[in-house]
Amino acid sequence: MASSTLKRSAREVSIFALIARRCGVYLALMKPRVIELLLVTTAPVMVLASRGVPDMWLILGTLAGGALSAGSANAFNMYIDRDIDTLMARTKGRPLVTGEVSPQSALVFAVTIGLASLVVLTLVANVLAASLALAAILFYVLVYTLLLKRRTEQNIVWGGIAGCFPVLIGWAAVTGEISLTPWILFVVVFLWTPAHYWPLSLRYADDYAAASVPMLSVLRPKVAVGLQVILYGWATVVASLVLIPVAPMGIVYTVVSLLAGAWFIAETHLLYSRSVAGGETNAMRVFHASNTYLTALFVAVAIDPLVVLR
Repeated sequence: MASSTLKRSAREVSIFALIARRCGVYLALMKPRVIELLLVTTAPVMVLASRGVPDMWLILGTLAGGALSAGSANAFNMYIDRDIDTLMARTKGRPLVTGEVSPQSALVFAVTIGLASLVVLTLVANVLAASLALAAILFYVLVYTLLLKRRTEQNIVWGGIAGCFPVLIGWAAVTGEISLTPWILFVVVFLWTPAHYWPLSLRYADDYAAASVPMLSVLRPKVAVGLQVILYGWATVVASLVLIPVAPMGIVYTVVSLLAGAWFIAETHLLYSRSVAGGETNAMRVFHASNTYLTALFVAVAIDPLVVLR
């Protein structure tokens, strides 16, 4: 009796482990770390749009729909790029490269969660929010992945537009429309994206070269890349300051945007200086700094409307 109980328990544990493993594999197709960053820009905009804390179910539903939308776009991206992912050390562990998921299953998964995102956003928020999510998926898949990524060094500049949509989705979910304020934040994320991604591409320039992906870091010297990161860093911070008179924003956002912006710009200048010196650029430091900067900025976007001092 004890032996049969142990065997049954072992089978149950094995089944649970298999299910958990399969869920983990499909979650990897969605690129959850990328989704986290996108959601960081969604919820704060919802707070700003309502000038307070929106209905919690609206927030949770919008975040869930946004996560499914971004996950769908990322899964499509992995399906399309599975040939070059095999050539890059950074992406060799992805499920379609290792064979843990078949191309057909990945494609079905991408379509399914994409449709689910539209249903969720329509039911929880509104048609405009769902339409913006669909536009983001189509732009990322058709414009960035299929058209730009393998053809131009400006791929991440224009392809980064897809990552700007969450601010519009969050605003539309609350207000049912799009005004100037979310468009300013759209521009902030648009300008931030190259300053964020090009340092990463410096770190993995050999990978992109091996896969014949024309990233700026492959086609241009480090000094040129460093200069572009500075220019986009400055443009990002300037754009973030435009929000202060337009929204209008108060003391919390003003202080954070100035201090975090100054720090971010300083990091981009350090990257350029190191590239001019010809030594190790330590590019990932700027990459991580850009993540911290954007997170701090949007946390301030959320906190500012809740603070009385203005």
